[in-house]
Amino acid sequence: MEQLFYNGKIFTSQEERPYAEAMLVRDGRIVRTGSMEDFTQRLEQTDGIDLEGRTVIPGFVDAHMHPVMLAEYSRQIACLPPKINSIRELTEEIGRQREQTPEGGWIRGWGYDEGKYEERRGPNRYDLDRGAPDRPVFLVRSCEHIRCVNSRALEIAGITRDTPDPPGGSIDRDERGEPTGILRESARDLVLPFMPEQTEEELVSALVDLGQLLLSQGIVAVADMGNLHPGGNYELFRKAAQRGMQQRVSLYYMWDYFKDDPDFALTEELMDPQRQIRIAGLKLIGDGSISGRTAWLQEPYLNTEDFGMPVYADEDLESAIRFADRCGCQISVHAMGGRAIDRIVDRAVREQAAASWRGSDFGAAAKGHAAPRWRVEHVTEPSEHAMKLAAERGIAFVSQPIFEYCEIETYRANMDGERLKRLYPYHTMLARGIDLSFSTDAPATSWAVPSDPFSNLKSAVSRRAYDGTDIGQDEKVDIETAIRLYTAHAARVCGFGGLGQLAPGYSADFAVLSEDIFTMDPDRLDQAQVEETYIRGRRVYRR
Repeated sequence: MEQLFYNGKIFTSQEERPYAEAMLVRDGRIVRTGSMEDFTQRLEQTDGIDLEGRTVIPGFVDAHMHPVMLAEYSRQIACLPPKINSIRELTEEIGRQREQTPEGGWIRGWGYDEGKYEERRGPNRYDLDRGAPDRPVFLVRSCEHIRCVNSRALEIAGITRDTPDPPGGSIDRDERGEPTGILRESARDLVLPFMPEQTEEELVSALVDLGQLLLSQGIVAVADMGNLHPGGNYELFRKAAQRGMQQRVSLYYMWDYFKDDPDFALTEELMDPQRQIRIAGLKLIGDGSISGRTAWLQEPYLNTEDFGMPVYADEDLESAIRFADRCGCQISVHAMGGRAIDRIVDRAVREQAAASWRGSDFGAAAKGHAAPRWRVEHVTEPSEHAMKLAAERGIAFVSQPIFEYCEIETYRANMDGERLKRLYPYHTMLARGIDLSFSTDAPATSWAVPSDPFSNLKSAVSRRAYDGTDIGQDEKVDIETAIRLYTAHAARVCGFGGLGQLAPGYSADFAVLSEDIFTMDPDRLDQAQVEETYIRGRRVYRR
């Protein structure tokens, strides 16, 4: 089957030929791109599909998100503006949920951010108790690294003033030593075993629904960066795909939950980059978040002597390296702060020097779609040392412009103004030659629609937070570069063969936009919308 898409402003994401006016698609793959004149004869032979002068871009590839978590959250309390703007409103909403929650049932919510609340503080157990004293409440902060629970949840989990902090986590306590309900990092695992899990059918159904939302945003592929609870998501995505989920997915398994399993293995078949649902590698957590003051920094947080905290143990990374060496999969490490970034980059370089990896690339390399073997996630304040080594050794950085954009209140509370402008130094990273990609980390951010690509693009191109705060004009990137980082670069870092460009041999996965984002005011980028989304040349969404 042949299709001719013509009369458009088609951004290809190629460096050498960034724009075209028409493209010929055969059996879902692009055969040829060019000007209208290049296709005059074929236009005389077929009606084709008239793009009516609209702007077309490759489908977005979100290189770091948590789709299962995002799908789950769609059925919980959204603890953030515009719905909830204060702890008072949060308490009221918990009270409403209590009326609908059976005895013994849990009330859950996501996305709270103290910087966005009128009280300018985060909730604690007593705030949640006012809404539901007799039902356990479990809220997740926007950064995904902090939980807030009420007194009933603490009681069920057996957490008291005598409970020690777990390795890699901490329990906040008041001046009397009593838990405040705030659980940081791995302390969440003290509560999770007591919470009811959603059924597989509920999760699959939620994923299918999420797939439709992502299509409406022009997102054709995602990386699932691991559960924050035991298990993997492969079967959920496989069943969601059977039920109609269209996106391609690369999964990363949280090493904490598999490191002691002697039967855990990854096969070349499961890692095949041509599969719709594939496993790409392992994920480790190296530190926390800037907004939660748990990212491990080079310099302390504003007006403190607190540098944040490392999370994984050295032996965990060593065992992950040995596993990845045996099966040829990627290693992805969450590292926001400078110390955490240096730690993983230095270790990656030492491993490369040991030459124990199989070949220069892995997994997708055998089929001509080489992906980087090391990924560092978030990369908020990389040192010159880390950037130099990453560029030299092909260590990929995957970052989220949306973070500082929408969490500016807590970033401002934790960093002085000049330091804010040096965070997420995208222009500098690219100038150093770093393999950089964009993503959202949805739902791990304080935004009402956290997977929205256009707010992300606006942040990278304007370098202003949503409230207008200057977050570093020297580090902005142009819109063409931003789209490449969100498409071609992101596809490669996730090992998606044949995605991310509108060029011969690539899958015809693209989005038709409501406006020309390449000429519009950067401050209006978040007003752009996707009018149509195509996967393999077939329209799968229309606004």
